Amino acid sequence: MSDLDCQTMLDIRSGERASTVVFQVFNWKGDIWGGGSTLAAYEDGKAQQVFAQLKQALGSCRSYEGTGWVGKFKATLTMEQAPGVGDEAVRFRETIPMGPENPGDRYQQFTVVRAGNTIVTFEKLNVGGSASFPADLVNRQVERLQNAQRP
Repeated sequence: MSDLDCQTMLDIRSGERASTVVFQVFNWKGDIWGGGSTLAAYEDGKAQQVFAQLKQALGSCRSYEGTGWVGKFKATLTMEQAPGVGDEAVRFRETIPMGPENPGDRYQQFTVVRAGNTIVTFEKLNVGGSASFPADLVNRQVERLQNAQRP
């Protein structure tokens, strides 16, 4: 990838730098476009450092190019209002034009939350329409995560 900040963002949102990573798939009735969460655990103090790197990377990463299942693509990032959960959080949306032969552009929303020594990324996909991971589920999952880390 040509943009180091975008690669940093991609690595952090997928837990590439964590010591332990768990991925969970979410499917909703009546919605063929699922979602997921990636829970990344870090050694003491590292999650805070990694989240600072994520915020810095998101400050300059506005688009990146890659190759996926359907070939080459260009994703554009748009920052959104972060939820007030966890110790700190960011939210952004990626848009990938899919071309006239497809049902619409690909939209994927990412909500990334640090809670103590963990960083959890919630992502929701849609094609041809807006996508948002349910806020109440983000709130409940982060609350459980925080409670699990309390002594």
